[in-house]
Amino acid sequence: MDAKSFREFGKAAVDFVADYLENIRDHDVLPSVEPGYLLEQLPKQMPESPEDWQNILTDIDRVIKPGITHWQSPNMHAYYPTSVSYPSIVGEVLASGFSVIGFSWICSPACTELEVVVMDWLARFLKLPAHFLHETEGPGGGVIQGSASEAVLVAVLAAREQAVRREREKHPEMSESDIRGKLIAYSSDQSNSCIEKAGVLAAMPIKLLPASEDYILRGPTLKAAIERDVAAGYIPVICIATLGTTGTCAYDDIESLASVCEEYRVWLHVDAAYAGGAFALDECAELRRGLDRVDSLNFNLHKFMLVNFDCAAMWLRDANKVVDSFNVDRIYLKHKHEGHTQIPDFRHWQIPLGRRFRALKVWITFRTLGAEGLRAHMRKHIDLAAQFEGLVKADSRFELIAPRALGLVCFRAKGDNEITSQLLQRLMERKKIYMVKAEHGGKLFLRFAVCGMDPKPTDIEFAWTEIETQLTALAAEQQVDTRKPGEIADLTQHLTGLQLTHETLQR
Repeated sequence: MDAKSFREFGKAAVDFVADYLENIRDHDVLPSVEPGYLLEQLPKQMPESPEDWQNILTDIDRVIKPGITHWQSPNMHAYYPTSVSYPSIVGEVLASGFSVIGFSWICSPACTELEVVVMDWLARFLKLPAHFLHETEGPGGGVIQGSASEAVLVAVLAAREQAVRREREKHPEMSESDIRGKLIAYSSDQSNSCIEKAGVLAAMPIKLLPASEDYILRGPTLKAAIERDVAAGYIPVICIATLGTTGTCAYDDIESLASVCEEYRVWLHVDAAYAGGAFALDECAELRRGLDRVDSLNFNLHKFMLVNFDCAAMWLRDANKVVDSFNVDRIYLKHKHEGHTQIPDFRHWQIPLGRRFRALKVWITFRTLGAEGLRAHMRKHIDLAAQFEGLVKADSRFELIAPRALGLVCFRAKGDNEITSQLLQRLMERKKIYMVKAEHGGKLFLRFAVCGMDPKPTDIEFAWTEIETQLTALAAEQQVDTRKPGEIADLTQHLTGLQLTHETLQR
């Protein structure tokens, strides 16, 4: 493909994407395909000769698009939002065009330095403590990771290595393997699965402590667990708290957890993958309480900031602790400016060596939308969730399972769990909206998250109509199913009579 064909293909692809996003409401949010549908439609080997891009784009519409779950649809209400915006898409295209691998400053100075700039912009926007800014004197700063999973794993691994070094100095008689065998970490039973996975990858057990009835993990629970483990000879390493838990968007009590972590020299990491964006809102200032006492935190721009996946911000109070844990240098990685400036080589702050130029799409998005545009986007999600919450409260057949939090409403149909389960099954079969279920304290409930590129009040009304009419239909079916045989016969005769009357009238 030459530059001329690239221009034609690129322009056609941009039109394809713009048309897709503009008309996304025309599609059911869930695809109507079965497992293996694509394997049966595509050849078993790559083509021997080049194909025209026009045919490829046609096949994208013919076989790829039917298998897409439409995450940018306003009828997507599962999980949490995964953002995108036109500026972010442009930034992704430009970054792909430059195609740099910015593992060190010399590999592309703009890649490293723009990341320093946008991470400080974002820290100020979110009103984070000053020690998380690169420009502040000290070892703190921010870095863009691929996902919250990566950020949590980096924190867990760094905390682990710091604990091992500290214990070896404190107990020289113990072998390193003995020390590693005694390490233990903590989180809430409401935390994301990536936290448990980080423990598996780090070969360090992570205890999932029971949250309170309000889904919040507090200091006394952590303190009791640490005291038990210390008495049993274990070495506490890290606590991963959550601001915006996966199930209900609950906020762990950072202040009380920080007090315990400081007492026992335990690393405190905050996973704010979803709720972190609300740090920027004055009405959500309470969420920032205690952040000045944490060692690290992460927030996904691809959830609440209109920057497409993958793009997760992570801040460290002392980045040297991560660098010391991950630093593996080779002569071919060195350059003459290394160590002579305060500009970081971000390869030491992450697991991979190579780095994508993610800062470019962040920079373009921030400049195009501005801080006021980003705040307006988040407030819109919150307002739409409040609209949905009001509809739930107004219908006596439903109940809220937790307080509304940002753009998430957790609710259920009153009665047995089976009612909520069957309601979700009906909704999934119809594919008009998409939600997922969760469970706590023996109660099954549905999570309604405001998602999509540009959700509107009419989309909330559409979703609620779909939900309440399907519950009505479900209740009608169950009423028929519970009738006695004689009652069903009477009902059948009644319906038959109605049908005959209708036919007679038609004649």
